Amino acid sequence: MPDAGENEADDGKRFPSDLSKSNAIKKTADGFTYLDAAQFREYFAADLSSDQAAFMARSQVPNMADNFKAVITTPAWRSKPSWMLVAGRDRTINPDLERWYAARAKSHKVEVSGASHSVYASRPKEVAALIEEAASHAR
Repeated sequence: MPDAGENEADDGKRFPSDLSKSNAIKKTADGFTYLDAAQFREYFAADLSSDQAAFMARSQVPNMADNFKAVITTPAWRSKPSWMLVAGRDRTINPDLERWYAARAKSHKVEVSGASHSVYASRPKEVAALIEEAASHAR
């Protein structure tokens, strides 16, 4: 949830993640990034089964590295209510960054302790409940 003039890469430096300090992020010659399959579960899906994490590692879609440097111009959270789920054991995005974003945006925040970045797969009921809560407040 970067603010106007910010980008995710720079904000991530405020609260570095375990992933950002690792060698698990790989980059292709044409500028895309992906996570090393051998380290995928450790940094992205630690609370999933080995089989599920391995499937996710094999099926990941590379992301253009420069996407994380895109500067935000008009953050929606400045004019709309927001909801934030903090995955308590997220090693991809530091949970302290997630908490900082939520506090700054005055988000309705839910913390899921023990959850990895793959909280949507490991804790779908908590994720669905947050989405339903947000949807119930939509105008």
